[in-house]
Amino acid sequence: MILKLRAVFLILFTTAMSCLLTGCKNLALFNPQGRIASSEMHLLIDAVLLMLIIVIPVILLTLIIAWRYRASNKKANYQPEWCHSNMIELVCWGVPIIIIIILGIMTWTSTHELDPYKPIVIKDKKTLTIQAVALDWKWLFIYPKQHIASVNFLQIPLYTPVRFEITADAPMNSMEIPRLAGQIYAMPAMRTKLYLTADHPGVYKGLSTNYSGDGFAGMVFKVKASPDQQFKDWVQSVKESPEKLTLANYKKLSKKSMNNKPEFFSSVQDQLFNYIIMQYLTPNGKNKTTKTVPLVFTDNN
Repeated sequence: MILKLRAVFLILFTTAMSCLLTGCKNLALFNPQGRIASSEMHLLIDAVLLMLIIVIPVILLTLIIAWRYRASNKKANYQPEWCHSNMIELVCWGVPIIIIIILGIMTWTSTHELDPYKPIVIKDKKTLTIQAVALDWKWLFIYPKQHIASVNFLQIPLYTPVRFEITADAPMNSMEIPRLAGQIYAMPAMRTKLYLTADHPGVYKGLSTNYSGDGFAGMVFKVKASPDQQFKDWVQSVKESPEKLTLANYKKLSKKSMNNKPEFFSSVQDQLFNYIIMQYLTPNGKNKTTKTVPLVFTDNN
């Protein structure tokens, strides 16, 4: 009876696990839509497969040894004085060392190939620059060349290198668009960078990956990847918005708020992104209660 119950439980457990695996296609990690995310997925899979070379034999040998040398098996060769085997030592030390060397080489090469600061070059495509600012608790995106801005919404053209310049006007945060690229930190008074491309049309999820307070869960945004003409049409539609991102409006926007809906601004004050960074580098630091004038700086990339 007990054996039958165990068999039924094993069948149910295996079926349940199989059902869970059917949802893997919806996991961002295993459904990349850009060359950077795709390379990261293949790197992770290769690393896991390499490590399974050790893990699987160890699990199998544990089960085999436990079964073969069980107390009831009188045919097992009992050797109480055995203590050493050169072959076992060679396998136990040699195989892991070889795998660690291979993983080290993979890590070295992929670290340089997938450097988030490394520009992506695509023939006949100009890089689109987007300035991202982490606020409490929302994301502000400035398109400096297009002179527009948006809150909690991004639109990018397909097959186009996108260069993010990222900072924060709030506690340290981190931005990630899982199906397009890995995460990169956003820190006050600093400018970090991230390059990515979208190779398939669609709407993807962007989010904060660094806890930053009460409104952290609402720091999500949509990323729409579309053909060039649709992107140009969207830019033109944003330019018709009555809202303008002046310094005064930015100071209102930067105040704490939760679960913000997308907003769009038809124009942006010059050098606003540099002002956001430099306000923390003044002798007295940032002081929102005082009236400050944005400085003009040359961005040398």
